[in-house]
Amino acid sequence: MLIQKEYLPLNEEERKEYYLKKRALFNTKALNEIENTSFFIFLNRTCFNGLYRVNSKGLFNVPFGRYINPKICDSETIFADSKLLQKVKILTGDFEKTLKYADRNSFFYFDPPYKPLNRTSSFNSYAKEEFNDREQIRLRNFCKKIDLMGHEFVLSNSDLKSKNPNDDFFDNLYQDFNIKKVFATRMVNANANKRGKLTELLITNKHIKKFEYAK
Repeated sequence: MLIQKEYLPLNEEERKEYYLKKRALFNTKALNEIENTSFFIFLNRTCFNGLYRVNSKGLFNVPFGRYINPKICDSETIFADSKLLQKVKILTGDFEKTLKYADRNSFFYFDPPYKPLNRTSSFNSYAKEEFNDREQIRLRNFCKKIDLMGHEFVLSNSDLKSKNPNDDFFDNLYQDFNIKKVFATRMVNANANKRGKLTELLITNKHIKKFEYAK
């Protein structure tokens, strides 16, 4: 990849400038399919912690990431992913619209923006639309709907009680379903000391004995 050859020899300041220029071009939304894909891979490999996020205008706004020797063009993985995705159809839109594509064998997995554990971790949107408590409730209502229709689902979200034992938001919201704590590894945090294993919730209308429960 030409981008990789241009980027790797640069020093940190030059890399940052290069990154910001590519990010700006990516946000013009004027690239062809090949350019857009190449820029997307580059930004993903060189931005802060590989995060994808856009601002209220729908523009990619993740800052520059400081990596010594990032592997930008992993051709082996790209071709392997392409092979796996040949029979996959990826759609974008509101989660409620997925129902029209479901049949009796459909299984739903929901991974919404997590409810913040505290005010300082109030990031709850990867898109220009905020996923607030009202959206969390709307998602719960959708889970009730598909449950009544006979579909199975699993939903993941933050373990609010890990920070505040009296926070019953999800206990009340999903009282009709099974709620279990599991260990998860967090890699996206500005403070490296706060990365690592912590608990999150798995909420489902299934029995989930096979999952590792957090103690």
